Amino acid sequence: MSPSDQNPTDPRIAVIACAVMEAEVDHMADELDQVVHVAYLPQGLHDEPDKLRSELQLLIDKVEAETDADAIVLVYGLCSRGTEGVRASRCRLIIARAHDCITLLLGSKERYAEYVKKKPDTYWYSPGWNKHHTPPGKQRYDTLHAHYVEKYGEDNADYLMEAEQHWFKTYGRATYVHLSIGKTDADVSFTKECADWLGWAYEEESGDPKLLRDLLAGEWDDGRFVVLEPGRAFRLVADDRVIEPAES
Repeated sequence: MSPSDQNPTDPRIAVIACAVMEAEVDHMADELDQVVHVAYLPQGLHDEPDKLRSELQLLIDKVEAETDADAIVLVYGLCSRGTEGVRASRCRLIIARAHDCITLLLGSKERYAEYVKKKPDTYWYSPGWNKHHTPPGKQRYDTLHAHYVEKYGEDNADYLMEAEQHWFKTYGRATYVHLSIGKTDADVSFTKECADWLGWAYEEESGDPKLLRDLLAGEWDDGRFVVLEPGRAFRLVADDRVIEPAES
């Protein structure tokens, strides 16, 4: 990432990513001279889409004010539509055509759609997801139950845990997806233990780094990415494009 080594025709790229993708982004960005800045937001903001949108817009504004980047890459998907509507005022803004970060790990929206169509009961695990939040499994159950007991008492805790476990019944498969970056034997074992405890099947998917690498490197074709000029935003579309530029 040395500016002196950068080709003057390459865009100067700032990266804003979810912490779930930190290991993968750091690994790839270190090899790309055009990446001049990397910043992360905490995992979990997609649970509150309005908060994600607000925090992301603040960070976009900060990056534009404090760096010489002329393009900002978002290592996000729509993420519960929490990224929809953000815009840059000076830089181009780029995002992959993806519903969430699993597409970035698998390597294409087509592969993601095909997998989910065949196995709709899948809950995804990855190095970043396992690190930055507690996924379904015994550890999550024990931690949350202890929290509820302390806050609400034993009887209420049991009731709340029944509600927590109910939505798990829509899933039957724990799929660990990775780009080899950040993958460890301990992480795989943890995911398998979660699956066993939940009574789910376990699968492992080796991802494809090309989509993420091209996003960070400035290889932005229209089939896989949306490139917005300053002042433009993007929106969800109900077809396989996933995202399109919004009307001005």
